[in-house]
Amino acid sequence: MHIGRIKDATRVIGQRQGYMGLPLRDITINCTVNGPDTPAMETAWLPTPEEIAAIVAGAPVLLRILGNQHPPVTIYTGDIPEQD
Repeated sequence: MHIGRIKDATRVIGQRQGYMGLPLRDITINCTVNGPDTPAMETAWLPTPEEIAAIVAGAPVLLRILGNQHPPVTIYTGDIPEQD
């Protein structure tokens, strides 16, 4: 997967730690556990043609989290890009 530039990104994290840098968008959501206006962050990831083929063939999408404590996460598909 390639890091995407999410629409309306509010900041880039990770560069000072030596990573490539991850553009993210700060948002608030209505969380069923933490309530309304819960802070959250969204990032965009672009699968390669090989990864798309693997997904179509039934391969799972995996999420790797560094460390040993797992924060709450959600994985979903974004909007289909508009064709120019």
